[in-house]
Amino acid sequence: MEPKKIHSARTASHRSAAVDAAREQDHDLAVIAEVREALSQAGDYLVYDDGEQLRIVALIRDWTRIGRSTAADVRFDDPTVSRRHALIVRDQDGLQLLDDRSLNGVLVAGERIDRHRLSDGDLFIVGRYRMHFVSIAVGVAGREPAAPSSLQA
Repeated sequence: MEPKKIHSARTASHRSAAVDAAREQDHDLAVIAEVREALSQAGDYLVYDDGEQLRIVALIRDWTRIGRSTAADVRFDDPTVSRRHALIVRDQDGLQLLDDRSLNGVLVAGERIDRHRLSDGDLFIVGRYRMHFVSIAVGVAGREPAAPSSLQA
């Protein structure tokens, strides 16, 4: 009889985790849709919630550093983020996400990566932050390439 109770508790816990994951995925889709509506210029963007508001960063340089360091382009003052956590590097084929020797790693689809070619809509995790990559094509709704500054939505 006792093993049945344990199994029931595990099943309930598993269902709860599945419901939480579904809610996170719905939230992520809503965030991406909201960002697409807010953007008026074509380009590549990094989107994340800093706990206070949704942040949108135009990825216009050849590389963007993510980390806890004051030298980072996208800075998180959080112990789950390494000083030099990740890099987004532009090459002839688009953008790549690189782990910059971080302690906690960079996760894409739940897997720790060393390098990952970014595609529109990709979600990756740096420390405790969920980050989205959004790419808006040139010519969509008369948009022009992104201006060289970060945006805040």
